[in-house]
Amino acid sequence: MNNTTTDLSEHPVDFFTNFEDFFNTSPDLLCVAGFDGYFKRINPSVSKLLGYSNEELFSKPINDFVFDDDKKNTKNARKDLTQKIGLYNFENRYVTKSGNIVWLLWTSFPVAKDKLVYAIAKNITFKKELEQERNAHLTELTKVNKELKQLTYTTAHDLRSPVNNLLAVFDLLDKSTITNPETLELISIIEASTQTLKKTLIDHVAILDKKNEEDNQLEILDFNIILQEVLSSINSLIQNSKAKITIDFSEADTIIFNRNSLKSIFLNLITNSIKYSKPGALPIINFNSLRFNGSTQLIITDNGIGFDMEKVKDRIFGLHQKFNSHKDSNGIGLYLVYNHVTNLGGHISLESNLNEGAKFTITF
Repeated sequence: MNNTTTDLSEHPVDFFTNFEDFFNTSPDLLCVAGFDGYFKRINPSVSKLLGYSNEELFSKPINDFVFDDDKKNTKNARKDLTQKIGLYNFENRYVTKSGNIVWLLWTSFPVAKDKLVYAIAKNITFKKELEQERNAHLTELTKVNKELKQLTYTTAHDLRSPVNNLLAVFDLLDKSTITNPETLELISIIEASTQTLKKTLIDHVAILDKKNEEDNQLEILDFNIILQEVLSSINSLIQNSKAKITIDFSEADTIIFNRNSLKSIFLNLITNSIKYSKPGALPIINFNSLRFNGSTQLIITDNGIGFDMEKVKDRIFGLHQKFNSHKDSNGIGLYLVYNHVTNLGGHISLESNLNEGAKFTITF
């Protein structure tokens, strides 16, 4: 094996010139901050996004530019940095000079000997706005769905009264006074149909009661047990596809959730990974869990054809949304997964690139 290294002393001017070009032209926000809570150096993207001049940004503590509701969390995160704890995927809001609020996603690491923090942030305002809009739609959809369920439930209940009244009429009817055979036959048909309708209504209400109970039932579930049940149910599909599945639930092995919902989540994500595997490559699906900020996360990754996130954007979890020409694509699987997660207060996100697989992160 040939090991090659670059001696920066041979090309010092080129290296540092290129570094300065990278620093100054990066669309991401790059900055160096002191342990004292002040910016020490920033690239043009910082002042461009926030609308302040460099002098204004250097003259005040960083927390002065942070949105009020996020000041405490940001202060605590900065305290961790001074104790040599890196910061990854930290989100907070800043207020621009014009008064607008922007969301930033930070990765920061401290250099204790210099009492400096090096950080890079991405502007995720558009993503957050899409999430808020999606959540608003979901809230409205959930409200409408509940209203429809209540209407169905109420209708089924209310219809039983007139049906019972109609059956009571048959009980009061003296059929011995009716001599016409055709009339007697017609009455018998109507009575039998009414009895059938009553039974149908009773069964329908019972089904609704059971469905409501199942949808709302939460229990402590073992990730591995539920996953093995799902894998067993689709064993032939897995064998035929020669899919390789790796599992690591060592960090978080249980969750309080709905059993049927968790099974549906596993089922839809596994079958999608197999269905949309790359031509000529065997499917590889990885499951693992994490404890993150007091929550439990389930992470499912695959090596499939992936998604062009710039094109799919906020449509990825929509109903009947199709992103390829696969003959079995119906645009329902991810919609179901999204609703199973969010209906019980969770959150799901997707990271993907075309032909580079997909990573689903579910936070319970």
